[in-house]
Amino acid sequence: MSSPTEVARALMAHQSFLLTSHARPDGDAIGSQLALGLALEALGKTVRFIDRDPVPGPYRNFPAVDRIELTRHTDAPADAVVVLECSDLSRPGVTGLDRPVIINIDHHLGNTLYGTVNWFDLSAAACGEMVAEIIDQLGVAWTPAVASHLYLALATDTGGFRYGPMSARTFDICRRIVLAGVSPAALSREIFDNYSIGRVKLTGTLLGAMELHHDQRVVLLYIDDRMLEASGATGDDIEGLVNLPLGAREVVAVALGKRQADGTHRVSLRSKGAIDVRAVALAWAGGGHRNAAGCTISGDYALEKDRLVALLSAAVDDAGRQSD
Repeated sequence: MSSPTEVARALMAHQSFLLTSHARPDGDAIGSQLALGLALEALGKTVRFIDRDPVPGPYRNFPAVDRIELTRHTDAPADAVVVLECSDLSRPGVTGLDRPVIINIDHHLGNTLYGTVNWFDLSAAACGEMVAEIIDQLGVAWTPAVASHLYLALATDTGGFRYGPMSARTFDICRRIVLAGVSPAALSREIFDNYSIGRVKLTGTLLGAMELHHDQRVVLLYIDDRMLEASGATGDDIEGLVNLPLGAREVVAVALGKRQADGTHRVSLRSKGAIDVRAVALAWAGGGHRNAAGCTISGDYALEKDRLVALLSAAVDDAGRQSD
């Protein structure tokens, strides 16, 4: 296990980098990549950003997002590969990343320490929180562009500062983001209030069809292509919808299933408090955090759904017993 100082030393020892994060990137993945990459460029380093999947719509106006290259394989030359927010090297969904020097920066339980340099910190509210520390170790000043991406990482991975292992460090970073000339209110509108009318229509359809289980404490949501088409929504509009039922006092765990083009189902899981949805995701070889996780279900979703409800209900009951 390395430290932020050792990560910074490894970065200083090389000149050219490929930066990547996990498939289906979220705000933390995008913000962490670009904040670190822009800081490296401030030191005269050469950086390329490589991802498998497109940036979600609300984040596309952030600085340098248009520089992210979309590919499933890369043979681009680089002295080192920096992998952010990935527990193993398969998570980016990009082949060609297995290089002699891999710098692995992550905050997810279960990281396999696949890098030549590995730093993971379970106490970080977002990978962007770790990146902020690395940038300081590099001695790079926080420009408005760097600070904007750090805010994107923190604001999205904490659900608007509502969950996750937030600490004084989290809010000190926010303080410094403001000092760098960034408006949190303006960026929050860009992140959270920048969806289409189709998303609003989809939200109504989705919540109207939600299934309540386990004394209304567990909610199942489901989206298919017909719902998207009928509402005029796109895949971008799904981001964050899984969190909506948690606004109900009774609801403590939510699963949202979305059918993929290959027939599998991507399932996003969210919870409140001590309810561990990461343990549920592990049943299908998924992962994530205690309150935010995901997995892919390959079997018949109609059959697997019952197992999903049972595991979520058990997680709710386990958390209740631990609090007694």
